[in-house]
Formats: sequence, C-alpha cells, structure tokens
Amino acid sequence: MHSIRTQVSLFIALLLVLLLAVLNTYPITSSRDLVVDEKYNSLSKQAAVVSSSLSGLDRLSPEGVSEVLSLLDVTGVQRLVIINDETTVLYDGRGRIGRPTDLEALLTALQTKTVFHSSFTEQAFVSEYAMPVVINSATAGAVYLYEYDTDSAAIIYGLKNQVRTLSILVSVATAIIVLVFMYVMLQRIRDLVASMRIVAGGDYRHRLAVRGRDEISELGHEFNRLTVCLDENEQQRRRFVSDASHELKTPLAAIRLLTDSIVQTNDMPPEMVREFVDDIGSEAVRLQRTTEKLLALSRLDDDIQVMREPVDVSQTILDVCSALAPIAAERSVTLNTSLEDGCVVMATVDDMYHIVFNLVENAIKYNLPEGSVKIWLNQDEVEVHVTVEDTGIGIPEAERLNIFTRFYRIDKARSREAGGSGLGLSIVHDTVKAHNGTITVGSNRPQGSRFMVSFPRPTPEETGI
Repeated sequence: MHSIRTQVSLFIALLLVLLLAVLNTYPITSSRDLVVDEKYNSLSKQAAVVSSSLSGLDRLSPEGVSEVLSLLDVTGVQRLVIINDETTVLYDGRGRIGRPTDLEALLTALQTKTVFHSSFTEQAFVSEYAMPVVINSATAGAVYLYEYDTDSAAIIYGLKNQVRTLSILVSVATAIIVLVFMYVMLQRIRDLVASMRIVAGGDYRHRLAVRGRDEISELGHEFNRLTVCLDENEQQRRRFVSDASHELKTPLAAIRLLTDSIVQTNDMPPEMVREFVDDIGSEAVRLQRTTEKLLALSRLDDDIQVMREPVDVSQTILDVCSALAPIAAERSVTLNTSLEDGCVVMATVDDMYHIVFNLVENAIKYNLPEGSVKIWLNQDEVEVHVTVEDTGIGIPEAERLNIFTRFYRIDKARSREAGGSGLGLSIVHDTVKAHNGTITVGSNRPQGSRFMVSFPRPTPEETGI
C-alpha cells in the first residue's frame, strides 16, 4: 500500500514529465518549422527568378547562362547549379562545368517536378531546392539552389539549451515546492490522526487546533464537532449510570434495612412485621417500575423498529381516563375531555397509551386539591394534536428545557413522595420522537402546565381506511 506522499509525488512527477516534454518539444519543433517554411519561401522565389530569366533564352548554353546570372542578384545560397536537358552542368558555383550532374534533385527537376529538402542538425540547416527551366513549352534544363545556414541553427540550438536550463530550474523549484507542500499537508493530517487516537483513547475533551479554510480545515471542524457530541454523550452516560445506580440503590437499601430489622428484632409484634413487609413490597414495586422504565429507554436508544398500526387516539384517551379515575378521585382532581372524532395516528397501541397515561398521571399527581385536568384532541390537515392541561403547581420557565432529561426532577422531595423516578417524561419524549412526533411544554393560565403532543396525520394509504 502506497502512502499519500508517494501517490501525490508520483502524480506530480508524471505531470511534470509531461509538461517538460511539451516544453522541450513544442517550442523547438515550432521554431524549426518556421525556419523551414522561411527557407522554402526564400529558395523557391530565387529559383523561380532564375528559371524565369533563363526561359527567355533560345537555348541554354554556358555563355548565355553566365550572362543572365550576371544580371541577377542571387544571395544567401552556398551553391547554384544549372544544367541542360542532357544533365550537363552549364553553371556551378563550385566550378564543375561540362560534366554530367549526379545531383538527384536536378535529375528529378528535369522530369518537370519541383524538389525541396531541408534538414536540421545542431550545426546548420541544410536546404536544397530544384525546379525545371522551360523554354518554348519544353523542359530545357533545371535550376538547383543549395543553402547551408549555421546562424539559424545556432539560434535554435541556443533556444534548445535555454529551454533545457529552464526545465531543470522548473524541476528543482517544483520539487522544493512539492516537498514543502507535502510536509505541511501531511503534518496537518498527522495532527488530525493523532487527535483521533487521543479521542479513541477516551479523552473526549480534546480539540484539534484548526488552521486555514480548506477541506482539511473543514474536516478538522467536523472532527471537533464530533468530539463535542461524544463528550456530551459521555457526560450524559455517566450521569445516567450514576442516577440509575442511585435510583436502584435507594429501594434496595430500604428493603435491606427493613429485612435486617425484621431478622434482628426478637419478638417483633405481628402488626409491625406486616407494616415492614408492606413497605418492602412498596419498595419492590418501585424497583420494578424503575427497571421497566430503564428497559424502555434502552429499547428506544437501540432504535428497535416496531410495526406501526392505525391507533384511535380518542379511544386511547378514554381508556387512560378510565384507568386513572380512581387516583384523580382520591386527590380530588377533575378529569375533563374534549375529543374530536376520527383522530388516528400511525403508532402502536401500547406506545400511545403510555404517552397519554404518563402525561395525565403527572397532571394528576402534581395538581392541587380541587384542581382539574383537561385533555384536548383535535386535528388539522397535517397533524393530530393532543393537549394535556392542569391547574397544578406548574413548571418554572427556567426548568422547561430540562424536564425531558433523564432522571431530572424539579422538586426532588415531592417527586420521590409522588413515586416519580425522573424517567417518565424522558420516555414520553423519546417515544413521541420515535413515531415522528413532537412534544412541547408551556404554561397554563392562571397556573399549571400544558403539554402539547403532535403526530403526522397519516394518509389513507397508510391506514387502509
């Protein structure tokens, strides 16, 4: 497995090689082609002038050719050769007159073809051009021009050396920049990895020092947000474990104390034994109730999927009121309902019953003597709303944000006296959320509390009605 440094280095090296290949090829090739084009234009024009001037003669002869050339200004070439149609040299800048030529370009030009060749070496541009001489519509001979240009070759060669030097400097500068960039980038990644290992070791309060505004910085911010959530969850878990241990320890301690009292007290009156046993039973019920609530919270935390079905909320409220009527009568609290027919939500009967039961039970327990509890049920085009109002002691505004926190109690002494564990509203909140609903809390006027629960109104396809 290759490291990021190796992969990025190979990628940049490949790009650099391609760039340098183009840089060392394209300018030289373009410059050479431009020079070759210039050679073609120059030689073709001079050869055309010579050929046109010779075509005015009756025939090609050494004297006539010399006379014509004396009137022309042929410059920039190293050799000029003119032959007749019998391949005999009539003029040669190198003095080889009267002999048959062996220049292939001249022999080709006698066949009424124009010939141009140009080659480049590090020393010179070697160019040749040949074209026929036509007299009275017949090929009477041919003209040959030869050029050996060292100046243009020197310019191209110098350009090639400059490009090569520039390529070396670019390669060195790129390598330095890449090394510095990779060091800085990899160091930031190493810092992020080191922070991850610290958090993985359990230090959720660790935060990464984020610099810059690029993608790695964004990743660092997301990492810090994750550690904040982990820290909050860890703190909540510790509080939950501590509170759960306390809630379970209290009834167990009471049961142990009562049983020890029975065992260690000789000749305890039967009435006192019965009273202690009743207290043990009450503490056992309290312990069972707390355990069931903890199991319910565990199920909600695990996000166990349940089979939802159409639930008639009106009937659920009536069942809850019937079950809680004796407790309400015992505390002199009146239960009132205002229920709209046809209010159906997609949930489970048990969950909906538990939501309504907990809200109404709290409204009764924390009410005042001769108080009342009002349950409203209505729906609109989007949602089904359940509202539970009471005339009890109310909830201070500063406490409303915390009432759905597990084991949270506003008045701990009164909550314990009423049998509360601080888990009921938390379970209600999580259950409502599990069924895509919302729950809010407000004040009732002139006193008391108001809980409002809303569920999405199901479609006919969901209910099958």
